[in-house]
Amino acid sequence: MKRPVEVVIVAYHAADQLDRCLATLGTRFGTTVVDNSTSPAVKAVAVHRGAAYVDAGRNMGFGAGANLALRPLLLGQPRDVLLLNPDTSLGPSESEKLTKYLHRSGNERLAAVSPRLVDLNGVEQRVVWPFPTPLRAWGDAIGIGRRLPSRGTFVVGAVILLRWEALNDVGLFDERFFLYSEETDWQRRALALGWKTGQCLEALGSHVGAGTSDDPRTRDALFHAAQETYIRKWHGRTGWMVYRTAACAGAAARAVVFGGDRRAEAARRARLYARGPRHCAESIRIG
Repeated sequence: MKRPVEVVIVAYHAADQLDRCLATLGTRFGTTVVDNSTSPAVKAVAVHRGAAYVDAGRNMGFGAGANLALRPLLLGQPRDVLLLNPDTSLGPSESEKLTKYLHRSGNERLAAVSPRLVDLNGVEQRVVWPFPTPLRAWGDAIGIGRRLPSRGTFVVGAVILLRWEALNDVGLFDERFFLYSEETDWQRRALALGWKTGQCLEALGSHVGAGTSDDPRTRDALFHAAQETYIRKWHGRTGWMVYRTAACAGAAARAVVFGGDRRAEAARRARLYARGPRHCAESIRIG
């Protein structure tokens, strides 16, 4: 099945990373760059590489930024959407493998597919994860999380190809997620509608990671704030209390067992969950 693919990239500064991403991708796809930083450098790169440029006017987060590009696309002709982080690289042949896999016979209910991902040193990154749940949080806290059965998995959104029919069925990203977990939530909604997601092992991309902020504490707070939003949405207030208690207990235990930097990191995690991740993230939201 041959179908057009539209690339959507949500950028926040880091024009050099965006330039590498667009240069590697090539010119075979229509591409839209949504700029959450209103950066002249980002605009210059997008124009130079032949991409459509959308100025979000502020840092509205990944999901809301992506939705700016997705809304008009869903009103046009059928086309799948390839979402790329600016700190990723995916060559034309690898993107072709993704599109072929999405439309392979037997994958008609595949809503989203991601490739294998490696970092700049060639180290493989984990792409497929189980959906977070309060029970799994307790499993992680006592060290048996990987042994627990999973009712479903999702693929990370650094590089992800979304099927046109699934986008129309599931809808846009939930804009309550500022950064992180918006792709988890979208795939959870897709699962509820009978869709599935997967990984194409034949396709390979690279992902630098840690592009949200140079401060790991900021990234940590934003990530766990998104986890709180996800758990509250899908498991309610009681589920969040169970999840939060597990996260606090697990982090506190690691702070006792480990030493050095790992102890300090675990102690920060315990304090983060004791205070509440969303509460902590409110004061550090980027932009």
